[in-house]
Amino acid sequence: MSIPSGTEPEGEEFEQEEKELEKHGLHFELSRRRFMQSAGVISAGIAVGAHNVSAETPASKTQSITLMVNGQSKALSLDTRTSLLDALREQMDFTGTKKGCDHGQCGACTVLVDGRRVNSCLTLAFAAEGCEITTIEGLAAHPDPKDISELHPMQAAFLEHDGYQCGYCTPGQICSAVAAVEEHKHGALSIVSLHTGKTEHPEMTDDEIKERMSGNICRCGAYPNIVAAVRAVAGASA
Repeated sequence: MSIPSGTEPEGEEFEQEEKELEKHGLHFELSRRRFMQSAGVISAGIAVGAHNVSAETPASKTQSITLMVNGQSKALSLDTRTSLLDALREQMDFTGTKKGCDHGQCGACTVLVDGRRVNSCLTLAFAAEGCEITTIEGLAAHPDPKDISELHPMQAAFLEHDGYQCGYCTPGQICSAVAAVEEHKHGALSIVSLHTGKTEHPEMTDDEIKERMSGNICRCGAYPNIVAAVRAVAGASA
């Protein structure tokens, strides 16, 4: 059964054409009209499903929390989904901790939680309750950020070795470096330690420092000076 050029079978004619093709063992070729009808039904189903998913999204839940930051406790009321980074910056005004990628990939948000370095953008504020949180503002002995007379040794080393350019990543770099030196002092190993076979108190070489600081990105490329600053502090504390 032939179809005139430029026309498509409709209604009973369409069904008859389909039956004739099947009768002779031929595969039915999907017409443009049938394709558009099927696509419309599928799209409508997806739209209805998406609407139902959206409607079921749970509402935010606020709870009370007390965070201990830089030796001081503060009571807050936070959405349970709030990250530690947002709590520090938006609720407690500790803006030294920076939001970079917000995916735990750049290290700009690094803070210390009970002495261990964490990416605060990936840490829920409620997970840090009951812990001692230290930000860049809490490293110096003097609470005034403009007073550089009593800086932490790592802060002083970054200044001395010019371990920064734009400075955006610097708070995270310094917090991470402080923890890296402490980890080394307590015998923690890196992949470099294992590759070199120096697993008994390995020396804090440039390669060790680079590996231990690899989670912190400096887009300005101040890496040689950052390594120099960490090496100076690690050597002094060895």
